[in-house]
Amino acid sequence: MKTRIIIDSTANFKQTLRDMATVIPLTVRFGEEEYIDGVTITNEEFYQKLESVEQLPTTSQVTPEEFRQVFQEVTDAGDEAVVITVASGLSGTCQSANIAAMEFDNIYVVDSGNVAVGSGVIVEYAFRLLKEGKSAKEIKEILDAEVGKVHIIAMVDTLKYLKMGGRISGAVALAGSLLHIKPIVEVYDGAIHQIAKAQGARKGNQVLIQEIQKVGDIDFTKPVLFGHSGQTDEGMKLFLENTKAFWEGKDVPDESILMGSTIGTHAGPGIVAIGFFTK
Repeated sequence: MKTRIIIDSTANFKQTLRDMATVIPLTVRFGEEEYIDGVTITNEEFYQKLESVEQLPTTSQVTPEEFRQVFQEVTDAGDEAVVITVASGLSGTCQSANIAAMEFDNIYVVDSGNVAVGSGVIVEYAFRLLKEGKSAKEIKEILDAEVGKVHIIAMVDTLKYLKMGGRISGAVALAGSLLHIKPIVEVYDGAIHQIAKAQGARKGNQVLIQEIQKVGDIDFTKPVLFGHSGQTDEGMKLFLENTKAFWEGKDVPDESILMGSTIGTHAGPGIVAIGFFTK
């Protein structure tokens, strides 16, 4: 019996592992235009469109029937699967997976409680457990015990998209832009929350590290991922240069991952994000 890893398209992690996973895409809508995330629109194309919109795009959850079809294929092949979804507080996708999984005894659903590289570190850890020979049930049990230790903390480059989404007022956005304010945000309780702010990118990078340290020591024995949004990773390069001493000698990636539509819609291009486990 083979164990498969099934994910939705909101998780961002290394492409080599993504090629080994079964990806079920969400739907992205720009007005009347509808796209299949990662199939008929790439992350690069998403940001090209995002930078010119006057109204934020929306995403639609994966349906129970879409999950059921994939679960049936797994079952017909005599396999089992671990399903890792975006946080249930951010999307109904996790609920859809659980509804579909009720018909099967070989499907194990994990609510990542996160998104983007936050979900990504959980997926990468799942593949590590799979390589160690763990069964689908064992992987679910381990992940369920660890998801509470996973964090994604990010610095937002522009206030435009927070304003468009109604998360801040126009006056706050204008004042913040004039002062080059960079909000520091974290995903928890199924939502994106501002936890700090800094004036300018260089100061923001230092505050970002401080906020990472506040949540606890990073567990470098588990996956760590760097993520960026938009058409350039210049912000991430600056962050890594400014905070080089913090990462020196640690097992961290050589490059960052372009994150997708779910977090990009809320916070826009230019995000610098770190997904990690705490000890």
